[in-house]
Amino acid sequence: MPRVVSLVPSLTEAVAVSAPGALIAATDWCTHPADLDVPRIGGTKNPDVAAVIRLAPDLVIANEEENRQPDLDALRAAGIPVLLTEVRDLEQALRELERVLVDGCGLHRPAWLARAADAWSGDLPGAVPAVAAVVPIWRRPWMVLGRHTFAGDLLHRLGVDNVYARHPDRYPRIPLDELHRSGADLVVLPDEPYRFTAEDGPESFPRLPAALVSGRHLTWYGPSLVTAPAVLGAALRAALR
Repeated sequence: MPRVVSLVPSLTEAVAVSAPGALIAATDWCTHPADLDVPRIGGTKNPDVAAVIRLAPDLVIANEEENRQPDLDALRAAGIPVLLTEVRDLEQALRELERVLVDGCGLHRPAWLARAADAWSGDLPGAVPAVAAVVPIWRRPWMVLGRHTFAGDLLHRLGVDNVYARHPDRYPRIPLDELHRSGADLVVLPDEPYRFTAEDGPESFPRLPAALVSGRHLTWYGPSLVTAPAVLGAALRAALR
C-alpha cells in the first residue's frame, strides 16, 4: 500500500475510508473522517511543500481546481509523484475516484463507489419539480456557481436549473441586485466554502425560499455521494414546501 498525502478534502475521505492507514498527511481542511489522525500540512492553497517533501510520500493526490500549480510543480521537481484530478460533473468524479483509488493506490474498487454510482442512477427519489435557482458560494463579493461545475451537475440531476449554468465563468462574481433580477425561484445556500446559515444568507434574498444545504454533500466527491441525493433532496424539498 502506498504512503499517500492528500491535498483535497474529499479525496482524503475517499482514501481514508477505502484504505485505512494509507494516508500519512492531509490538509487542515480535511475534516472527514471525523477521527482522522494524521499530520496536517497546511491548506489546499498554501500547503507546506517542504514538509510534504520531508515525508517522502509515494503519492500526492491533488485537484486542478483546489490546488496551485506551483506547489505541484515543486513536489514533482523533488521527485514525488503527483496524481492530479479534474472534476466537472458526476461521471468524471466517479472516474477520477476510481483512478485515485485503483490506479493510484492499488486498491480493489471499493464497494462504496459502486453504491455511489447506484445512488445517482435512474429516477432520483430526492429530485424536486424543476425549479430555477441561484447558488451562491461566497459573499463579499457575491460569487455563484456558473458553468461546468460538479455541484451544478448534482443539483441539475435533482431538478434544480442553475440560472448561471451558461455563464462563461465557472464561478462568476454577480452583484446582489443582479442576482435579484436573475429570474430565480429559489436560492441554494451551501455551508461551504462560505458558511451560509439561517442567519447569514437568506436575509439577502427576502423574496426567495432558501435551501440551506450541506456543502460536503454538494461539493465533495467521495463517500458522501452515497447519501447525497437523499440529503440534498430533503433540504430542497423543505425549502419548497
